[in-house]
Amino acid sequence: MQVRIFKWLLVTGFLFCLHIPEIFTVYANDEPLVYVSQGWSKAVIQDDQEEDFPDLDVGSEKFGRDPQPIDLRILQQRYPDIFFLQGPADQKRVALTFDDGPDPRFSNDVLDVLKQYNVPATFFVLGSRAVANPEIVKRMQSEGHVIGNHTYAHPNLVEESDLGTLEQEVTRTEDALNGIIGYRTKLFRPPYGFLYNELVEKLRDMNYYVIGWSVDSLDWQEDPPEVIASNVLDIIYPGAIILMHDGAESGGDRTNTIKSLHQIIPALQEQGYEFVTVPELLNIPSKK
Repeated sequence: MQVRIFKWLLVTGFLFCLHIPEIFTVYANDEPLVYVSQGWSKAVIQDDQEEDFPDLDVGSEKFGRDPQPIDLRILQQRYPDIFFLQGPADQKRVALTFDDGPDPRFSNDVLDVLKQYNVPATFFVLGSRAVANPEIVKRMQSEGHVIGNHTYAHPNLVEESDLGTLEQEVTRTEDALNGIIGYRTKLFRPPYGFLYNELVEKLRDMNYYVIGWSVDSLDWQEDPPEVIASNVLDIIYPGAIILMHDGAESGGDRTNTIKSLHQIIPALQEQGYEFVTVPELLNIPSKK
C-alpha cells in the first residue's frame, strides 16, 4: 500500500512540474495587461504614434539645456549683425517661435490655435521630421508662417565641436526644406541654444542669421498651462522673441503648450501687442 501511494505522489509531482512554465507564462502575460489597463492612454498611444518617428538626436530639452556653454547675450554682442535675441522695443510687437517640429502629435493643433487667433509664427523645424511630415511644413507655409532651420537631427553642436557636423546638419536640412517649400531659409536656431564663436562664424559664412530668444516659456518642462503662460506673460515686453515647442522627444508631451496658447495670445492681444514673424520683427529677409 505504501509503495502505491509513493508512486502516486511521484506521478502527481511530475505532472505538476510540467505545468509550472504554463502557470508562470499566464502570470507573465497577465502582468502587462494589468499595467496597460491602469495607464494605457498615454503610453500605448505614443507607442503607436511614434513608430519610425524621428527622435531628437541627443534627447529631450530637459537633459540638454544645462550647462549653457556661452551666454547667448555674449554671442549677440560679438556678432550683432547676424545674431539676434530680440527686436526693437519702440513698437509693441512680439514674435512667437516654435522648435522641434513638425510633430504630427502636436504641430497641427498648434497651427489650429494660431489660425483661430489669426497669429503668424516662426517655426524652426528639424530636417528629419520635415522629410517625414512634409504636409505639415506645407501647411505652415500656406497659413502664413515662416520656416527656419533647426538642424536635421537636433544634436548638441557644442558637444560635437565640429564645423563639419554643423555644415552637414544645416545643409541637409536646407536642402530638404527647399524641396518642400521651394526656398532656402536664412534663419537658423541651434538646438538648446548651444553655439560658440567658430560655429557662429561658420553660419555667417553659410549666409544664415542666428535667431535666439529673450522670453523662454519653459514649456519643455511640461508644467500646467497656467505656469507656461505665466512664464511668458510675467516678463513680456515689446520686441520679445518667445520660445515655445510644437515638437517633443519620443514620449514627450506638448499638450499643455497648446492649452497655454489660449491664455497667452488673447492676453497679449488685449494688452495691445501685435504678433509678427521673426523677419518682420527684425526687418531681415527670410530667404537666401
